[in-house]
Amino acid sequence: MVCVVIALAATFLSEHYGGPQLLYALLIGLAFHFLISNPKVKPGVDFCGRTLLRVGVALLGARITLTQVAKLGVGTALVIVAAVALTIAFGLLLAKWLKRPREQGVLSGGAVAICGASAALAISSVLPQTKENERFTLLAVVGVTVLSTLSMILYPFALKLIGLAPAQGGIFLGGTIHDVAQVVAAGMMLGPEVGDTATVVKLFRVMLLMPIVLLIAVSYRKHPDAKAVDEEVPLVPGFLLAFIVLVLLATIGAFTPAMTQAASDTSRWLLVTAIAAAGIKTSFEDLMKLGWQPVAMLVGETIFIAALVLGAVMALR
Repeated sequence: MVCVVIALAATFLSEHYGGPQLLYALLIGLAFHFLISNPKVKPGVDFCGRTLLRVGVALLGARITLTQVAKLGVGTALVIVAAVALTIAFGLLLAKWLKRPREQGVLSGGAVAICGASAALAISSVLPQTKENERFTLLAVVGVTVLSTLSMILYPFALKLIGLAPAQGGIFLGGTIHDVAQVVAAGMMLGPEVGDTATVVKLFRVMLLMPIVLLIAVSYRKHPDAKAVDEEVPLVPGFLLAFIVLVLLATIGAFTPAMTQAASDTSRWLLVTAIAAAGIKTSFEDLMKLGWQPVAMLVGETIFIAALVLGAVMALR
């Protein structure tokens, strides 16, 4: 109930005063960190932060179809796949350079490369559940949300100066901005054609969440910290299987537009509630212990993927 009330408050603030709904939920959750010591509250917060999170990620599959992906063309699809893979690899490289744990490189690179806060939470759910990973997840959610909002404001102006065609501008926006809502908003600033292209490219990036989280889950399956949390770690997490099934059902037209919208809205609500739970579980003091390196990683990865996609789009003009 606490997490749901925070999610409602975050939604009210976002709808009436503007600003990112997910960020509001996180900040309000952080203010209620003292509740995590209450034995009556903790089980519900843990449920929201893990189970509801996984259901929310699974429901993202209902809005993606293989037909949408096919319309992108082979060239665009290859650019996006390469950008996602190289950004995650760059995250691992930054983690090594800055002497940070490998998990932080995976999580920050995946969050920037795929779909921001949703990807950070999904990847975090299959990583070893250590205190440091939980703290870093929170910082990643804050970081990618802020960077996504800044990108939404700055990128459309930059594209006007460069003079890219609508289709190319849509590929750049969809291939670089972290959060789906900000991609749509930035695209619509430049017209409906840019907005439509950006949305489809972004959904293709979201679809890549499933195979990447699966690879991460398999690679960490025998990690000692993973076993400490759950002795029977499944080879393929159930929420990823649900994601795949929903994508296939959406592709064959099993969902009406109203059903797709309902699944999308429910997913958003569940993710907002999960972020509220994540906020309650973490203190500002814990976040400060991480230092400046994680922030540098997120900024560096954001610049990297923007430069990579822009270079590819310019080369394909």
